[in-house]
Amino acid sequence: MEKQDSPSQIDFHQIDAFDARIIAALVEDGRMSVTDLAARVGLSRSPCQARLKRLVDEGYIRGFRAVLDPPKMGLEHIAFTEVKLAETTQKALFAFNAAVLKIREVEACHMIAGSFDYLLKVRTRDIRRYREVLGEKISSLPFVASTSTYVVMEPVKDDGA
Repeated sequence: MEKQDSPSQIDFHQIDAFDARIIAALVEDGRMSVTDLAARVGLSRSPCQARLKRLVDEGYIRGFRAVLDPPKMGLEHIAFTEVKLAETTQKALFAFNAAVLKIREVEACHMIAGSFDYLLKVRTRDIRRYREVLGEKISSLPFVASTSTYVVMEPVKDDGA
């Protein structure tokens, strides 16, 4: 039987300056061709493509997607919702996590160490729709005991990531 390496024994690849330039260039323009990317970071096409593939395979780059303009799509209302659960057992956390993933209006969900359990970023077309989402979807998630809402007056920086 072959001995498995423990995580501390595995030699994880460290990114170097070329990898960092590739990542920075793709953050600016994820639609850039490999040829343009190679020219921008100072590599020839083949090594650049190999590095890009490795960065994707190793999980440094998780994917590519279109970045939308929510206000142009009629989604101008942003609210942050604090959620307190009735209990924080593994069963409760798992049930909440699985259910919140199904609510398309929830743009982000973070488990928090503090006076509440989760912080949700919710984007809707207006306050009326937010109230529906809060009342019909968020409040009925498993183990939700209470919520508090903070409405965004003006987004100053929001990368949508």
